[in-house]
Amino acid sequence: MMIQVVLAPPPPCVLRDPAWMMFRFATLLHQCLHCTKKGSSKETSLASHVIGLLALTVGLGDQAQEILEESVTPLSQALKSGREVLKITSILECLAVITFVGGTNPEQTETSMQIIWQMIHPKLGSNVVATKPSPAVITTVVSSWVFLLTTVDRWTLSPNLWQEIVTYLSSLLEKDDRSVRIAAGEALALIFESGTLEKFAAEAKESANNGSVKEGSVSQEALIHMHGLKSKVVNQVRDLSVEAGGKGSAKKDLNSQRNLFKDLVEFLEDGYAPETSTKVGGDYLLTTTWYQMIQLNFLKHFLGGGFIKHMQENEFLHDVFSFTPKKVGGRGSGMSSEEKRMFKSPNSALNKARTQFLNKQRMLAKNMNDGHYAATVENE
Repeated sequence: MMIQVVLAPPPPCVLRDPAWMMFRFATLLHQCLHCTKKGSSKETSLASHVIGLLALTVGLGDQAQEILEESVTPLSQALKSGREVLKITSILECLAVITFVGGTNPEQTETSMQIIWQMIHPKLGSNVVATKPSPAVITTVVSSWVFLLTTVDRWTLSPNLWQEIVTYLSSLLEKDDRSVRIAAGEALALIFESGTLEKFAAEAKESANNGSVKEGSVSQEALIHMHGLKSKVVNQVRDLSVEAGGKGSAKKDLNSQRNLFKDLVEFLEDGYAPETSTKVGGDYLLTTTWYQMIQLNFLKHFLGGGFIKHMQENEFLHDVFSFTPKKVGGRGSGMSSEEKRMFKSPNSALNKARTQFLNKQRMLAKNMNDGHYAATVENE
């Protein structure tokens, strides 16, 4: 049966073979996509995960772009074809991962983000009935959406849209499900780190001083509302950082929530993002910003037990986190000299894609620093 191919994909050593990937990845991709159309909820979940792993394995380049272009429509259709939580959450995570790797322009990323967001905010028509998403779906939607938000220029979003997003995330902080509150907290942390509100404040002040309002700029009334919304969120965050455990609540989840919101309170008060350290073999992977931590947490969750192996050998992830692991046992990459020349050449498609990706990461990091500086100055 075709599903047997999906349930038993080639071992990692084969997936890392550039020659195999060059000629066989498309076959595996389309077999998996077929399962998302015709398979059971479990089969769709497994197939979606394989597609995501495939994108992470091939890394930057034409193959990752092909995976995204070939998968967006089938995955979007599969999301509409059932309400099973396992199926929906797996497809959402897959869509986030393949867009993170293969998205080459803002339009592709924004399309995926819209598809993801519509799972909790659908565009209703005359023949569409709104269904209440489960806490697991809400958590996955928010975490997948904010994972992709780490890769886009947040200044392109309108003030009205930011207001809508922050209002919704604030409402999620009041939900009973702790995983929903944690996902919303991470999303708000990223938004605050970007300095978005401070940028809008500067625009409104400039418009007021000049006596003119630019098209699409935020009004003084809207700015006052957004400041009030931020104050509300800050109070919610403080309350959640010291919340007592409720009946039947898991201690681990409670500690995770307290730690997250304590870090967020400290960031809002002092401007310091939490630093994390993850052991990878004999090395430590460090993060110093919210956006890095969000990317790390999402990929750790998606890769599960394979995270350490990927961080040791996956060059795409090395680029994402600016991480250079020590070679284990002195082994090389397993590529022949000819393959190394092909993939490492400055003129190779892979190397060009890597350069483009790194330039984008540096730009986003600079924007984050600028936003953080603006937020610090505003609070002084």
